[in-house]
Amino acid sequence: MAEPDAKGATASGASAGPAKAPRPQNPAMRMMGLPNIRMKLPSRNWCIFWGVIGTWTAAVQYDRYEKRRIHRKYAKLVEHIAQEPLDAQQLPRKLSIYISAPPADGLVSAREHFTEYVKPILVAAALDWDAVEGRREGDVRAGLAERIRKLRYKRGEKANEPIELGTEDDIEELRQRAGVKSWNGPAGDIVVGRHTWKEYVRGLHEGWLGPLDPPAPVQLPAELAAPAVEPAPTPVSAPAPTEAAPEALAAAGTTIHSSTTDDASPTAIPEAKTEEEKPKDEDKKDKKKKQPPPFNTTADYEHSAVAPTCPRSLGPAAIVPLPHLLGFWNFPIRIYRYLNKRHVAEQVGRETAAAVLGAYRPFEAAGQAASADDSSAQWEQQGLLAYEEPDWHKSAKDRKDDDGKERVWLDDMVLDPRIAERMKRFVLEPEAEERAKTIDTSSDKAWFKSLWPAEKKKPLWEGLTDDE
Repeated sequence: MAEPDAKGATASGASAGPAKAPRPQNPAMRMMGLPNIRMKLPSRNWCIFWGVIGTWTAAVQYDRYEKRRIHRKYAKLVEHIAQEPLDAQQLPRKLSIYISAPPADGLVSAREHFTEYVKPILVAAALDWDAVEGRREGDVRAGLAERIRKLRYKRGEKANEPIELGTEDDIEELRQRAGVKSWNGPAGDIVVGRHTWKEYVRGLHEGWLGPLDPPAPVQLPAELAAPAVEPAPTPVSAPAPTEAAPEALAAAGTTIHSSTTDDASPTAIPEAKTEEEKPKDEDKKDKKKKQPPPFNTTADYEHSAVAPTCPRSLGPAAIVPLPHLLGFWNFPIRIYRYLNKRHVAEQVGRETAAAVLGAYRPFEAAGQAASADDSSAQWEQQGLLAYEEPDWHKSAKDRKDDDGKERVWLDDMVLDPRIAERMKRFVLEPEAEERAKTIDTSSDKAWFKSLWPAEKKKPLWEGLTDDE
């Protein structure tokens, strides 16, 4: 029985054959002290790992390259504005940036969006800007409406109470005395995000259709208002307390403090804050700036008259998208957007470049048969960036704690025809579009060009002698 096993083992060994000798190492490599590296394909798991890593890295780098290329295209499109001369007695053009924290998020994300997409184009054109920021819903609406009310007050409209002007208004008066002129053309606004755009439109209507004076506070009925009873003053020479004294003091509205362990007299001591405690509580309340309520409502538009100082053409605006999506279950969509930032850079760069170049047109009505006098007309302003609203977090759409207050983000956008027809929008002219297509977007800082740096040109005066 042992013979077949031995024969079978011998046959299997003969079929396998002798192992191949390792390939001799290159003598040059051996002389350099390098080991004999055997080239072979990695295993299946390593191939999968490096394939995933390489694909992700290539997708991210390609998107970043395209995004930088788009930034360079629009930056070169507007960089000639930085070279234009400016009169010494005239202020430069200044844009107004309206930015607000996205729903259910902080202001940092909106600021980063502005810094990444909008700011490079403004810096290339050497334009100045000021920002109106909102940390919560309604801040941009209140800030824009307050700006318009101050402008109306300075133009001669009277209010029951004088409006306090800030330091900027004092500086403006000094400039006027010195003969410095303001910018003679429309400055323009840049609005970031759909939620900010809704507040911007609401603030325009509140500023130009609302009153200059704040609304009167709502007074409660006499039955609901609690009567305020002042504590009776304690005389200096008070008589000795009796058994009926606590009841009399309690009827007068004075709090009685008693203690079983205290040996002091049971005289009633009025409960009041000391002078040192009051300023501390008031300072804490003053530090938290409250948002002023709106001076009118959307239902008051048709019954309100346009301010006499309202111009026939309001300043143009550029509406910049702000894609913002939260939630763990939305991570596939968020990854897709992370790998396609170049599309956002194209949209934002186009709108920002249009604002810098200054060409604009009036907003149009959505319906062809709709007229400006029809209050039910659907305007172009209502549909801008409407696709961003479904991405808002569900916590921002909750109306449980409204208490009847206005929700600008959730309410439908209401437009008055008298204001809607005066609004303008920045556009990129066809000539500018054709010029943008012919711009060379190659970067001199590419890694393959850095291997062969360009020769630096010597100045003309280098190497010249005194005689020459």
